[in-house]
Amino acid sequence: MSRSLLLGLLVLPVAISAAVAEEVTGEWERDDGKTKVRISSCAGDTVCGEVSWIQDPAGPNQLRQQVFFDMKPNGDNTWSGTAFDPEDGQRYSGKMTLSGDHLVTAGCVLGGLVCKSFSWTRAR
Repeated sequence: MSRSLLLGLLVLPVAISAAVAEEVTGEWERDDGKTKVRISSCAGDTVCGEVSWIQDPAGPNQLRQQVFFDMKPNGDNTWSGTAFDPEDGQRYSGKMTLSGDHLVTAGCVLGGLVCKSFSWTRAR
């Protein structure tokens, strides 16, 4: 096998992984319109999210507060990692599922048996 072909085969999975993660990056507005989160690449192929806008600055959310940590690709258009809920100050097993310009995030306990989900739309 030629050296350039071998190098191409080694780089291909990294490029595919980065392309999948790129789809979820950007700014997302929660369905209640009270919060926006910016999702961006963090380390390697993971993505993280932080509060980028809040309607009520006196509420539990704070600008730049990280709410999604080390979300790793976990299948087609899904990521898993850690989610933080500013309302109760707890960290949960986190999931994200992307479908076009619609994102559903969930914080789960008991191995994923009990989850609280939120819907988001890509901000324009």
